[in-house]
Amino acid sequence: MTTPLSHIRNFSIVAHIDHGKSTLSDRLIQETGGLTKREMTEQVLDNMEIERERGITIKAQTVRLEYKAKDGETYVLNLMDTPGHVDFAYEVSRSLAACEGSILVVDSSQGVEAQTLANVYQAIDNNHEIVPVLNKIDLPAAEPERVRQQIEDVIGIDASEAVLCSAKTGEGIAEVLEAVIARLPPPKGDREAPLKALLVDAWYDPYLGVVVLVRVLDGVLRSGMKVRMMNAGATHQVDKIGVFTPKQTEVAELGPGEIGYITAQIKQVADAAVGDTITEEKRQTEKALAGFRVAQSVVFCGLFPVDAADFEDLRAAIGRLRLNDASFTYEMETSAALGFGFRCGFLGLLHLEIIQERLSREFDLDLIATAPSVVYKIHMNDGSEIELHNPADMPDPVKITSISEPWIKATILTPDEYLGSVIKLCQDRRGEQRELSYVGSRALVVYDLPLNEVVFDFYDRLKSVSKGYASFDYAIEGYRVGDLVKMSILVNSEPVDALSMLVHRDRAETRGRGMVEKMKDLISPHQFQIPLQAAIGGRIVARETIRALRKDVTAKCYGGDMSRKRKLLDKQKAGKKRMRQFGKVEIPQEAFIAALKMDAD
Repeated sequence: MTTPLSHIRNFSIVAHIDHGKSTLSDRLIQETGGLTKREMTEQVLDNMEIERERGITIKAQTVRLEYKAKDGETYVLNLMDTPGHVDFAYEVSRSLAACEGSILVVDSSQGVEAQTLANVYQAIDNNHEIVPVLNKIDLPAAEPERVRQQIEDVIGIDASEAVLCSAKTGEGIAEVLEAVIARLPPPKGDREAPLKALLVDAWYDPYLGVVVLVRVLDGVLRSGMKVRMMNAGATHQVDKIGVFTPKQTEVAELGPGEIGYITAQIKQVADAAVGDTITEEKRQTEKALAGFRVAQSVVFCGLFPVDAADFEDLRAAIGRLRLNDASFTYEMETSAALGFGFRCGFLGLLHLEIIQERLSREFDLDLIATAPSVVYKIHMNDGSEIELHNPADMPDPVKITSISEPWIKATILTPDEYLGSVIKLCQDRRGEQRELSYVGSRALVVYDLPLNEVVFDFYDRLKSVSKGYASFDYAIEGYRVGDLVKMSILVNSEPVDALSMLVHRDRAETRGRGMVEKMKDLISPHQFQIPLQAAIGGRIVARETIRALRKDVTAKCYGGDMSRKRKLLDKQKAGKKRMRQFGKVEIPQEAFIAALKMDAD
């Protein structure tokens, strides 16, 4: 039976991290009878083990619900639960493009946070109708009236009719559903027009192959139909069509305004590019949809197996992860210190951490990750420009005119008493203040910051200087020329390519000194003395020495002439010198990880 367009609502849930998006989704599924009480689990849409463990959403999930409203009519609700973390903003942008409206969830005790702003502005850019929902009203610290005023002051949308609810207790959930039907617009679409559908997402299923999530705008999508991906230029035959209720349920067709999945014997997720337009091969639509911009990796790091024999296992594991995460990129690289591995690109540090954890957990791999770096643009003397992903590949400085680094616009919301510490942290990271304003008792600071100062541990430091109360969001602004130099770390006079990094000249000495001091504690003493040095070109900017393990070779000399002892000591000295020339220094994994946590002190 075809659902009329006026009875369909497509909406996503947007909010800051931990404001209760996934719990609200659970209650909506329960209220509409999508799952029985026995089938219900907490965070039912977060199906990755790591999502449940960390309590975060990584992948946007879709569910189709049928709701009998107070007016007696039955409505089809297509709900998209989106991530809140800045690294997964790309997931949010895709979900918003497939919907006409959004539920904006705000914690009624904490109020508007930085990520709330970023996500709601994305929704407004997509011309969404927005229903504000104040969650967690069961908490003793809840102040719905203050937060309502804050939404109007900061975001500038009318919150007088904001729905009050508690996703935990289930209070106000029916009101949320009624508000969705009353205040969000139904989709538009022409059933008789040629098929035009947006490819929203794609993932790999071991039984079905590539599963494609689509939003139909015009026309009808039926099984057996031959469809064409307009940008990729590929043709496929549709095998199965279905919807998530949240269980996979097969249907005969998808009409205008509906969201569902198709399988069409597509071999790789790379063949189903997100944002592509799907149309019928025989009767094609004239104009393709605008699609999305490709997700750009902003942080790069090398991943190497601890045991070189695991390289093939790592290659297979990374290939499988790539099937379900198109925003993760990789290419092979070799390192003199670490052997064969992969240079991987991520959307941010949390994304890096999640991928690393999934590789070790799901594929049982022991990995070493090198210090993360960002993409630099190197302007050469001959007028050419190259992108530098790995500081170890930096060309000869004589051939370089200038180096540009990516800058971000950071928005930080912090309680007033921590404002001084937050500003000092931003200034220490070469930040330039754009604006400072107040949202009730909290300060809203906007800074321009170089991304390479943020990827190390800016977020951890921000949380510690603000006792966990500050929230942070960023967007890439563009590239600026900076006075950057390559700093190499030498262990026993040998450069360790995995630890080389690009730093600002003013901070090179401080960072180099911190690095060698930390490594001195982490590398255990050997039979010979080990010098640790930080160098820029031929200039050493910091040095520490690991003392040799000393064996008392004169212990067996009882009395007698001093020359006997001297002879034994000289022999030991010559042996240590020879060892130092040919001995190999064992660098433990912690020393590489320490590069990440450099500024923690």
